[in-house]
Amino acid sequence: MHKIVVLSFLVLFTSCISTKNTIQNIDDTAVLPKIVGAQFILTETATDSKYGYSEFYPVNLGFSKFENSNNLNINRFFSAIAGPNGEKVTYKLLETCCPFPSKNNKMGAGTLDLYEIYFDGNLTDKKIYINTFEKGKVICPKGFSIKKL
Repeated sequence: MHKIVVLSFLVLFTSCISTKNTIQNIDDTAVLPKIVGAQFILTETATDSKYGYSEFYPVNLGFSKFENSNNLNINRFFSAIAGPNGEKVTYKLLETCCPFPSKNNKMGAGTLDLYEIYFDGNLTDKKIYINTFEKGKVICPKGFSIKKL
């Protein structure tokens, strides 16, 4: 019985994964941003309003094969941005979604994490997609500012 449940789950999970990667901003040549303290040093703000806000243009933080490092990168990213007027940004994982094919995971698939964003403790209407499986240029999404050190 256990084997049937596991097999059913695998079939269901893999049937939800597109065979074509729909993420548009993967860049395997991207380099990890400079880190000072516990934050990335970002030098650029996105001009594309889709960056971070669309599952097709997530913030790609997959610079390590170790899950803990990728979780650190999520913290480093959110520590590097502020609200549009310098407000403190906090975040909460809303859901894991949007499976896609990935060579960087033993299962052959990755998922995105969707985060709710708060400015000075108040919920905003902003939600950011994070990809911890693939690399890409890490920049500040539109509607945010780069946090000063």
